[in-house]
Amino acid sequence: MKYKAVVFDLFGTLIDNLCPQEYERVLWEMADALCVPREDFAREWIGTFQERISGGIETTEDAVEHICQLLGVEAAASSIAAAVEIRFDLTRRALRPRPDAVETLTQLKAGGYKIGLVTDCSDEVPVLWADSPLAPVIDVPIFSCSVGMAKPDSRIYLLACEALGVKPQECLYVGDGSSRELTGAVKVGMHPVLISVPYDNDYDHFRVDAKEWQGTVISSLKQILTVVG
Repeated sequence: MKYKAVVFDLFGTLIDNLCPQEYERVLWEMADALCVPREDFAREWIGTFQERISGGIETTEDAVEHICQLLGVEAAASSIAAAVEIRFDLTRRALRPRPDAVETLTQLKAGGYKIGLVTDCSDEVPVLWADSPLAPVIDVPIFSCSVGMAKPDSRIYLLACEALGVKPQECLYVGDGSSRELTGAVKVGMHPVLISVPYDNDYDHFRVDAKEWQGTVISSLKQILTVVG
């Protein structure tokens, strides 16, 4: 086989990106649960993104408490718990695989390929991961918040390759181009593939790699079966 492993991104690849309107609605619900101004809470939550995905802020509860402190609010424990649960509910909904995801990964595994995941995420994803239909078909999941590094840091790709027992040159990397992830994959010697699903193209305006990408492009996950062949 030309490749021995396929490493996937999560959001915008194996699952859909969060709809901006739903994301905003959830932030407002969290703010309401804490009795803080919606706009202020949303601003601070977005401002902690890098800390949350890199593990600088370890848990969702820690993030909520941190923002309350920034806003000068002493929220009750029950209010913090309610806000945390609202965030977890969003993540549970978001973790639904795309229609062809599980079938595609199952076919790849049946073909002898090792399957990895590298995702920039906060702690809700690893906490809920075991209940995801994707968990049984992914050999090595790497969550940025758990390992303290995020894409496009070369170390996170190399960590996945090491855990899979393959060289970067033996890996395909599939992602939607957020966080300069394709550039990062190229840098370590992996073979990146951009997935560009038409209905999801407007959801993430930070896909710099997607705008500039000149390499292989697929429009559905099942097309990766042709690429590995």
